Amino acid sequence: MKRIVWMGIGVAIGVIAFRKVTEAQASMQSTLGPEGLNRAVGRLADGVYDFADALRAGMRERETDLRTALGLESGDLARR
Repeated sequence: MKRIVWMGIGVAIGVIAFRKVTEAQASMQSTLGPEGLNRAVGRLADGVYDFADALRAGMRERETDLRTALGLESGDLARR
């Protein structure tokens, strides 16, 4: 009787694992195609742009702090 119970549990686990693997494979197929690659590259480019923008803002803020500490005119900032 114990063997039948363990056999049933093993079959249930196998079916659940097979379904999960099939779902993961289907989702990978949609992301691995050309459209998925384009989306991934677009997200990466957006992330790099956001990081660079935050870096520039931090540099501007730090330069303003340094100019204030040195008593320089803020109108002397080089606009680029």
